[in-house]
Amino acid sequence: MRISSLQIFNIANKGMADANQALIHTQEQLSTGIRVLNPSDDPVASTKIMQLTTDISNIGQYRKNIDIAENNLVLEESSLKSASNLIQRMQELAVQAGNTATLSTSEYKALASEVDARLDELANLLNSQNANGDYIFGGYKSRSQPFTGSANSGFTYNGDDGQQFIKIANNTTIAASDSGKDIFVDIESDENTVVTYASAANRSDPPVAISVGLVIDQEAFDEFYPEDLVVSFNADNTIIPAGKNYTITERASGRVVVANQAYTGGNSIEVNGVSFRVSGNPVSGDAAVPATRSFGADGPVTLPFDFTAPNNETVTFRVGGRTETLVLDGNVTNTADLSAIFNSAGNGNAAKLISLGVTVDNTGVQVPTGVSLTIGNGSVNSTAIMGLDTVNGSTSADGVLAVAGDRVFVDSSKKQDILTTLARFSQGMKDYDGSDEGRKILDTVVGSTLNNLKHTQTSILDVTAKLGARFNTLDSTRALHLDSELVMKDVLADLRDVDYAEAATRLSAQSLVLQAAQSSFVRVSQLNLFSQL
Repeated sequence: MRISSLQIFNIANKGMADANQALIHTQEQLSTGIRVLNPSDDPVASTKIMQLTTDISNIGQYRKNIDIAENNLVLEESSLKSASNLIQRMQELAVQAGNTATLSTSEYKALASEVDARLDELANLLNSQNANGDYIFGGYKSRSQPFTGSANSGFTYNGDDGQQFIKIANNTTIAASDSGKDIFVDIESDENTVVTYASAANRSDPPVAISVGLVIDQEAFDEFYPEDLVVSFNADNTIIPAGKNYTITERASGRVVVANQAYTGGNSIEVNGVSFRVSGNPVSGDAAVPATRSFGADGPVTLPFDFTAPNNETVTFRVGGRTETLVLDGNVTNTADLSAIFNSAGNGNAAKLISLGVTVDNTGVQVPTGVSLTIGNGSVNSTAIMGLDTVNGSTSADGVLAVAGDRVFVDSSKKQDILTTLARFSQGMKDYDGSDEGRKILDTVVGSTLNNLKHTQTSILDVTAKLGARFNTLDSTRALHLDSELVMKDVLADLRDVDYAEAATRLSAQSLVLQAAQSSFVRVSQLNLFSQL
């Protein structure tokens, strides 16, 4: 068999290259400390290494999440503890304020000053922020201030009832916040109470404000509960002399409770056992333009006509969505007779007109509220005497509805937030005048305050207990992650890290092989017949 010189060189080159590659690979293992440099080195171990590396990385992130959650909960716990201490101090003041037999009005004002200062302190606590600038009691709306307002204008919660959750393990999440609505707003009130606020559609600038209000006659208010009140500012010409005035209605039914009362900013308004103040310069409404159908609007008035039985007839008045049937049952010689028939109590017409809000005089029919009016379902006789087309229907076209002015609301409620509780406590002491009636009202305020403070303390304690459970979960999960990470790193080291003793021995052997291959090639490459001659 003939072996060419080229074959000898190729075989030697491949052998030395393989030996050199093995030597370099071993050197890389020793320099990096890693056994599996490429997936091809150990496919099974490589797959397991990737999985373990991912799991260890996840554990690292979970531990960071645990630290974030713990920091948030520590801040919340500290804020709740401060709020609890503050409420305890308010309870002490409320007990002291209950001694109406010895305290003077000036002493009550001094107590109210401390309550106001503590109220501001509590508002700041409820608007606490964490290191990221998030409001801890804002729910999901953590970027905007949750509690706004003041004792004079009332308080508003701008957050929601959501909780922010953080994932701390593969199948474990934990609440890292609590909603201020659940802790401080939705507090069960000792008695039926009210929530006051101004309409967002008000046009006054600066906006009109309403105080937090006070239930001064619980029995009277309980009879009204659970209805709500709407205070609407009317057109200035509603009263004489013209000026700012308001009407109070029942929201659900529209029933007028107080009509056309002159307004003086800052004065107490008392209605249905509730006292509150409205301040500012509210925008007045625009008066309605009455809707009218004058007799003779559709044709000449033809008189007389006798509708006396058995010649009675009827016509219908439709105002808005309501319709009433009115009776024509007398001798009509002029429009004054017609007006008398429509305003008669004996035939029931008068009550029907009142229910529709319609007035009739000797000139025609009017709807003062501006709602359109249709007169119909009559005959040629009623058409003739009224001069209105009662057969086909005669409709007003000149009515204009009133434009509402600014409005404030007094809603019934079974709940009372802690800020409002303290604001009402302060207001009750400021309003105390030393009279027997004032003493009675203050006693009611103090009793309600103590009970509402107790309910708030209970709410805070409930959340604090939940925080303790969350801290335990964080501690146990952190310990589990530490144990898991230790085991994973140990397994990962066995799979990935190099055995230095074995690799060093292998490196020596591979160096020897490479040197032998190189020496052999030198000798073989010099063999030829000519050198033997």
